[in-house]
Amino acid sequence: MENWIGIGVWIIMGALIALVMRILIKRPEETPGHVPVLLAIGAFGAVIGGMLGVGIFEFDEPLALSAGGMAGAAVFAVFMSFVYRWGIRGLI
Repeated sequence: MENWIGIGVWIIMGALIALVMRILIKRPEETPGHVPVLLAIGAFGAVIGGMLGVGIFEFDEPLALSAGGMAGAAVFAVFMSFVYRWGIRGLI
């Protein structure tokens, strides 16, 4: 049960990081309706990054609410949100 709570925390944290990235990276030509996509990409990035962080840094006790899992979730959510806000959206 503890790991499911940690994964839920990753999802919420990824969505919040995506909103912060939306505030930090302004796109003047942005059309409305991209906020749900950005939230989904941030949450997806946080889950993938959290799994990678737990897999890489937590050998003895792999828990989702560990330092490696939380750091991996934060870093990968920032990366995925940045790629969407700056990189891919600039090409469309």
